Amino acid sequence: MKSQQTQGWQAKDHAHHLHPFTDPKALKQAGGRVITRADGVYIWDSQGNQILDGMAGLWCVNMGYGLRSIADVAAHQLLELPYYNSFFQCSHPPAIELAAEIAALAPPHMNKVFFTGSGSEANDTNLRLVRHYWDIQGKPEKKTIISRHNAYHGSTVAGASLGGMSGMHAQGDLPIPGIVHIAQPYWYGEGQGLSAEEFGIRCARELESKILELGEDKVAAFIAEPIQGAGGVIVPPDSYWPEIKKILAKYDILFILDEVITGFGRTGCYFAAEYYDLEPDLITIAKGMTSGYAPMGGVIVSDKVADALDKGGEFAHGYTYSGHPLSAAVALENLRLMKQENIVAKVAEETAPYLQQRLREVLAQHPLVGEVRGVGMVAALELVADKASHQRFAAELGVGTQCREHSIASGLVMRAVGDTMIIAPPLVITQAQIDELVTKAKQALDMTYASVRKSND
Repeated sequence: MKSQQTQGWQAKDHAHHLHPFTDPKALKQAGGRVITRADGVYIWDSQGNQILDGMAGLWCVNMGYGLRSIADVAAHQLLELPYYNSFFQCSHPPAIELAAEIAALAPPHMNKVFFTGSGSEANDTNLRLVRHYWDIQGKPEKKTIISRHNAYHGSTVAGASLGGMSGMHAQGDLPIPGIVHIAQPYWYGEGQGLSAEEFGIRCARELESKILELGEDKVAAFIAEPIQGAGGVIVPPDSYWPEIKKILAKYDILFILDEVITGFGRTGCYFAAEYYDLEPDLITIAKGMTSGYAPMGGVIVSDKVADALDKGGEFAHGYTYSGHPLSAAVALENLRLMKQENIVAKVAEETAPYLQQRLREVLAQHPLVGEVRGVGMVAALELVADKASHQRFAAELGVGTQCREHSIASGLVMRAVGDTMIIAPPLVITQAQIDELVTKAKQALDMTYASVRKSND
């Protein structure tokens, strides 16, 4: 039974609040879930239900909720210097110190940071940066950026265009000119008849084919997520990134690695560039940089690109909130806590191996689960009608949506991407809480299986 307060919030929410990635009609019918507080790896809704946040908000609350020291730092910064811009040769200590800290964590050839308000803004910046770079090099015809189908690079016009999601492209006549897409390395869904190694190499070589088709003199950059997150946690076959590295070394184009999800510890390294031994020219960052406590994004810039920018005059690009002092102070404290608590090493050596092991031990044999996949603190459960043939459920059944609702009822946030359930808990989750997550995920799968069988009777 909903309380009057919850009903009142839901009514105001529908009347006045336009939600991202939400069907307004469905929201009105069901009523929004109102989250009122959080602590550690748990959130509570307005009905008092405690829910384990298996998605760390939106892949971002790496250090968990309720950290007093971050709140204290934020309060101090608001009193000390709540805002100043970084335009026109101005700066302030939080942005300066944060840029230096991120450079120290980044690959050795990357030593500068451009700050934004989000990952979407950061990828807009990447588009501007790579085209400006080639203009400086005297090659203004190098404008086209190659991305991948089903990739997610944000929801702004440029970000959604760089992404490869057809549903987003259909709303807004996207992609904008100068952006093309190649195959995603989705072996389970698209690689039947090939080994994972063969499929990974075939997908990687599509990059070379596209470069040759367009002409190397026209291609500015290749952008990719190390692991495609919102596309369903698509983990590339082991053969994929080594082959991509060979291709990138052969051609004169820039490499943008979108680490909005994987950055700041999720793979067991500070950056997946280290995990996969990659050498990007630009790294997109956001989310885990502040653990979601304040909005912030950015681009880590290689020395090669930064050196070119030094010769190019004014870079006519930026945001009012680039390097916002509050967000920068929060990010610095977040990164200090990560180091103090040795979080990245704990993920690599303890909790991530345990999570991946437990998911496979308990859930891989479930009749609904065709594949369990993941790296570090991110994983996916692929739900199928037939495990042997990889046959999918009819879209109108909404099996993933059913599983998501059963998951919430079981006290766990899992996200549905079609019929793939994805998990990315806070990096501070304990082994006991991982056991709780896996138990609740199994309960949700059991409830979903029962409802699917009932609908087929």
